[in-house]
Amino acid sequence: MKTFKIHLIRHGATDANILGQYIGCKTDIPLSPEGLNELRLLADSIEYPEVDAVYSSPLLRCRQTAAVLYPDKKIIPVNNLREYDFGSFEGKTAAELEGNPYFKPWAAGKISAPPGGEENSEFIKRLCIGLNEIVYDMSDKDLSETAVIMHGGAIMMLLGATAVPHHKPVEWTADNGRGYSILVTPSLYQKSGIVEAYGII
Repeated sequence: MKTFKIHLIRHGATDANILGQYIGCKTDIPLSPEGLNELRLLADSIEYPEVDAVYSSPLLRCRQTAAVLYPDKKIIPVNNLREYDFGSFEGKTAAELEGNPYFKPWAAGKISAPPGGEENSEFIKRLCIGLNEIVYDMSDKDLSETAVIMHGGAIMMLLGATAVPHHKPVEWTADNGRGYSILVTPSLYQKSGIVEAYGII
């Protein structure tokens, strides 16, 4: 049984990234002009992996990134890879939330969801379901190597939950247009849900 190579790549920059806003699954913003230009420069300056297929979060910023980095590939949307639901924190910056009684406990990990938002455990669960969908699709189509365009926080939480070597989610940060490569060995993955992180993009 073969091992699958999957490259998890963070989408390009948006205006909200520059402003430091919490933008989740309910705000479908595009890449900024600067973000698009940065991606094009990256595509010219680094060698992105050759892949059999490209999967993506359904949100526009990820689909635009996929189109820049892999213009000749059909984009396969994976709904479970959409960004976190920030609830009432959506669109706000940390400075704007400073007086909110729920913000500091949430940021410190003492409460597991913003008001009206997504539980961290549910977020991780659906990301893992999304990865399962990709692995099974790769198996069905006999694909060996794919790219997945995702959100930075989603990459952090997914690898924090599944990857070896084990690191805290915050240690899996990735710049826009960059990310991590993982190996999925079906026997190990089916037994324990573990993937092996082996490279940085």
